[in-house]
Amino acid sequence: MAKVKTVNDYDAISTKLQAAKAALNNVVFGQNDVIELAMIAILAGGHALIVGAPGLAKTKLATSLGTVLGLNEKRVQFTPDLMPADILGSEVLDEVNGKRAFRFVPGPVFCQLLMADEINRASPRTQSALLQSMQEHHVTVAGERHDLPQPFHVLATQNPIEQEGTYPLPEAQLDRFLVQVDISYPPLDAERKMLFATTGNQETQPVPVLTTADLITAQKLTRDIPVGEQVTDAILNVVRAARPSAEASKMINDNVAWGPSPRAAQALMLCAKARALLQGRLSPSVEDVIALLGPVFKHRMALNFSARADGVTVKSVVAHLAQTLV
Repeated sequence: MAKVKTVNDYDAISTKLQAAKAALNNVVFGQNDVIELAMIAILAGGHALIVGAPGLAKTKLATSLGTVLGLNEKRVQFTPDLMPADILGSEVLDEVNGKRAFRFVPGPVFCQLLMADEINRASPRTQSALLQSMQEHHVTVAGERHDLPQPFHVLATQNPIEQEGTYPLPEAQLDRFLVQVDISYPPLDAERKMLFATTGNQETQPVPVLTTADLITAQKLTRDIPVGEQVTDAILNVVRAARPSAEASKMINDNVAWGPSPRAAQALMLCAKARALLQGRLSPSVEDVIALLGPVFKHRMALNFSARADGVTVKSVVAHLAQTLV
């Protein structure tokens, strides 16, 4: 019989999560919202696409998350010549006691936190090698299934400025990322603090706060959090309102080529639960849904040609949708 969750269970794990967030803020300066979103993605059991200019601590955030959350992490630098076997692993021919047999050599994807650095630099063939592992948490090599460690998360980074020599991620792969995390430049006081912290003889290093067991417990508690009817209706209404249709607003029908799939509703529900737990609450609110609209919708919507010509952005469309929930 499953153990009944109590308020103390939620309070205990919420305290640990707050400590983990504080530990990350000690090594990644001025990116509190970014840290919170990355933690929400992992709490919800999903993957995150981190988008930002060079030098904004995208790699630092990913490696620090692994340490603080007690996850075994590996990093792959995506390049145009990277092959699927370089990520998934391959079979090699071994000879033992005079007998030859194939042996599977696992690739770097066999970890709990995979950092896919500059994912859009690899070819579509290599990018798609991550699809099965991200969705089904196992890979198939030479017809054999190989399960990935649990939990398994992908943090992929992408540079939005440099497009030459890159391969934009297809919509099917973008949809597998629970959230898109945009990193902007830090404020002045945070940049000053970072300047002194990183140019001396000793640099602050991330410290472990959670264990893998703690994180798995937190992920289970996240899914157990109840969601009220008002929040459920808000999620369903805003996702359906974002799709061009006879019932959609003129703003959506005039500017949106295709809207978010049902996976967006799942993402909003899970992320709202995770945000509530991270902030020490026992139930999500409509405010959580509004706060998460951008990260969940930005990579799941496309504007039509006339909208781009008129200077309409996905951000402005998301702001329009958020107003319908206020």
